[in-house]
Amino acid sequence: MECEWNPAKNDSNIAHHGIDFEDARRIFDGLVLERIDDRFDYGEERIIAIGVVDGRELYVVYTMREERRRIISARRVTRYEREAYYQALGG
Repeated sequence: MECEWNPAKNDSNIAHHGIDFEDARRIFDGLVLERIDDRFDYGEERIIAIGVVDGRELYVVYTMREERRRIISARRVTRYEREAYYQALGG
């Protein structure tokens, strides 16, 4: 499945989190833990995905636009999120 993003948002994400969406999209090439982000009413369904790229665990938020994932943000996981990811995968 294809991914897309706003280039200005990508630049902002790189500045704030050091993660390029081009790298973040690669989490979908491996095992991904996903859940709906229902903390707020965003006006759209947002999905939180946690996966690994080049040995780095990443937390990626996206929404579906037609048949594409539109990446909204990406950062490294917290310790708690890392533990939950590996526990969910059975390790």
